[in-house]
Amino acid sequence: MDGVDNSPQIADISTGDVTPQGVLSPADGEILRGPDLARAALEAARASAKSRAKQPGRRATGGANRSKRRRWSGAGPDDRDPQPLGRLASRVATDHGWAERLAGGNVFGKWAKLVGEDVAEHAKPIALSDGELTVQADSTAWATQLRLLQRELIKRIAAGVGDGVVKKMKIQGPQAPNWRFGPRHAPGRGPRDTYG
Repeated sequence: MDGVDNSPQIADISTGDVTPQGVLSPADGEILRGPDLARAALEAARASAKSRAKQPGRRATGGANRSKRRRWSGAGPDDRDPQPLGRLASRVATDHGWAERLAGGNVFGKWAKLVGEDVAEHAKPIALSDGELTVQADSTAWATQLRLLQRELIKRIAAGVGDGVVKKMKIQGPQAPNWRFGPRHAPGRGPRDTYG
């Protein structure tokens, strides 16, 4: 076709010349094809590797290939090593901005450990919003005691769950009874002779 040769040509095998029929052997000048060509290419690659003082079959390290290759972790811990579930959960929480809410949940979950068994027996946390923890005591005496211990309790909570989670406390006493039963009630102060 128009004098253009479309036959496949094979690259030079250590100074072998390329012909349309195959590759000329550098040693004796005969044309190599098929398995003979593969053997000659292998021998040429081995000789080339030996001349560069490298082992055949191993890829060269360094240079531009180094950034593309996967780097293996060493003996120390790495991000690619298997991670404990708690560490992964805390990483997801910080990535999504949930860390503050989880710290608030720790106040409720670890309440007895944070403030001590005595205080936890007579007071319970009700709400946490904007750094203010609302605590309800089971008697007015315990509410007064908690108001006196407020700074120490905030320090204990900060040591247990982190600084800034609880900045101040609002301490409530026990709830008074409510005389409103049902959907309707009469206006006014209600019964006064109940307590005698």
